[in-house]
Amino acid sequence: MRRPHQTSLLPTDSSFSMAPMKKISIYTDGSARGNPGPGGYGTLLVYQGQIRELSGGFARTTNNRMEILAALTGIEALKESCEVTVYSDSKYLIDTMNKGWIHGWKKKGWKRGPHKPLKNTDLWQRMHALLDRHTINWQWVKGHNGHPENERCDVLATTAADQKNNPTDHGFIE
Repeated sequence: MRRPHQTSLLPTDSSFSMAPMKKISIYTDGSARGNPGPGGYGTLLVYQGQIRELSGGFARTTNNRMEILAALTGIEALKESCEVTVYSDSKYLIDTMNKGWIHGWKKKGWKRGPHKPLKNTDLWQRMHALLDRHTINWQWVKGHNGHPENERCDVLATTAADQKNNPTDHGFIE
């Protein structure tokens, strides 16, 4: 009896893996000394008890830009697809992601509506490009409420904002 030819629907090359995605926690905070003013972001990446700290500052920016950039920097630092939980005290960031505003803005040509420009378009476009690569859960935490990781991110962000000779935030538009 002749056996039927079987075709696998799974890739046969060695790059395919059924291994579960790494679970990463990303804690974030942004800061601006004046709004606009000198600003910074702080990010913690936590994986299996190991912590990586990221931070940066700009000479003139806004708090919202730094909140977005804190999350974006953490996600962009991941070298492979991961299951990510992002913790932020920014309602603007969390609502944008959880309520799907980012997808609506893209459909409208990165505008909030007719004749309504969208701020921080450069950052939102970068964020949107990462959404298919990772599984991301967005969680709001109350800021300045004793949450250790959020408090550490606040220190990183404010320290970065206070640095002398910070670069220009080229995406910031007055």
